[in-house]
Amino acid sequence: MSKGGKQSSDIFDIDRLRMIVELMEEHELSEVDLQQGDEKIKLNRGSAAPVYMPAAAAPAPAAASAPAAAPAAAAPPASANTITIDAPMIGTFYSRANPESEPFVKVGQRVTEDTIVCIVEAMKVFNEIPAECSGTVVEILVNDQQPVDFGKPMFRIDPNA
Repeated sequence: MSKGGKQSSDIFDIDRLRMIVELMEEHELSEVDLQQGDEKIKLNRGSAAPVYMPAAAAPAPAAASAPAAAPAAAAPPASANTITIDAPMIGTFYSRANPESEPFVKVGQRVTEDTIVCIVEAMKVFNEIPAECSGTVVEILVNDQQPVDFGKPMFRIDPNA
């Protein structure tokens, strides 16, 4: 924490952090990101410990997971006429409901806003992820049973196709 940790306006004050954790529990929030100046903290319910780092070092955790995400990192950049469906949480990506099922979606398939495109399992909860857009799947950016981070692109959709 910074030297000003005892000031009541310091977002990293331990009493204020405890209050934020209580609010997270009360409202069933799993993650909160806070930043004050160059300092940043990310609180996750259910994880081993909070992550505290200067804002300049924030990309380091993503770089640490780069070896597991190497195939997705090599994906070409999104073109102007496509949109991505990003992971809404940290978890494990599943392209099918069970090993014997067909994948939820395939490249070339048309999806609507309500189409379930995958499952992201987080803390033993299997969350069905809807497309939330209409279009044609042009690329699947994640392999089955691969870990995903919040905001990681999972699918590329062409809304005009």
